[in-house]
Amino acid sequence: MKPVIEVENLVKKFGSFVANNSLTFSVFPGEIFGFLGANGAGKTTTIKILCGLSAPTSGKVSVAGYDVYRQSEQIKKKHWLYEPEIFAL
Repeated sequence: MKPVIEVENLVKKFGSFVANNSLTFSVFPGEIFGFLGANGAGKTTTIKILCGLSAPTSGKVSVAGYDVYRQSEQIKKKHWLYEPEIFAL
């Protein structure tokens, strides 16, 4: 069975700050997957990348067969919802 989400060696940097460093995981159809971790651990950054809202610095990331580097618009058109914890009006 092919993974729905595949992340290999994901790195996301903001200047000299490293939000994600070599993150690797796969999510297969029917699995329930969640992120747990301390504030600043890179959970939100990873979700933004998976939703096509942010580009990774390096690594391989695919969602539903779409490459996040080349096909982020197709990822955004899927039924993804990103609700920030702090909502600014």
